[in-house]
Amino acid sequence: MDDFQRGLVELLPRLRRFARVLRSHDADAQDLVQQTVERALASRRGFKPGTRLDSWTFTIMRRIAIDDGRARQRWGRVLTPEDEATARVPDAAQADEGLRADARLVRDAIHALPEDQKHAVALVLVEGLSYAEAAQVLGVPAGTLTSRLVRGRQTLMQTLAEQGVTG
Repeated sequence: MDDFQRGLVELLPRLRRFARVLRSHDADAQDLVQQTVERALASRRGFKPGTRLDSWTFTIMRRIAIDDGRARQRWGRVLTPEDEATARVPDAAQADEGLRADARLVRDAIHALPEDQKHAVALVLVEGLSYAEAAQVLGVPAGTLTSRLVRGRQTLMQTLAEQGVTG
């Protein structure tokens, strides 16, 4: 494996987390990760060495998600509801019961945000991108990203406080 491929492998956990924000069903999120990696490998020549691989792949993932969403609307596909057995937390095997319950509430609160706020929260608060990097991934000015992030944070804090989630 070369450096580019190693970098993609190291990014997989972060790509999975971001995909779970973009897609509420785990199977759809896994498909999105696979499509992203495939497109990144196919578009490898478009990657500029010295730039951030994570921002580049998040941009690819977001564009795929947008394209898929548009295609689903056009074709009127109906997705099956998530199976109750499907884990709705990032790593159910390692989380205790209380953490799993809180994680579900946080995930549901993030999914309830408007799309623009949800993406901003996921990239900055979950994935740790800078405001400038997240703005670039989303294709918006940094001020717009900041505004979306502030509104998203406020909504999350209010929603989680109402549900008794602290810390």
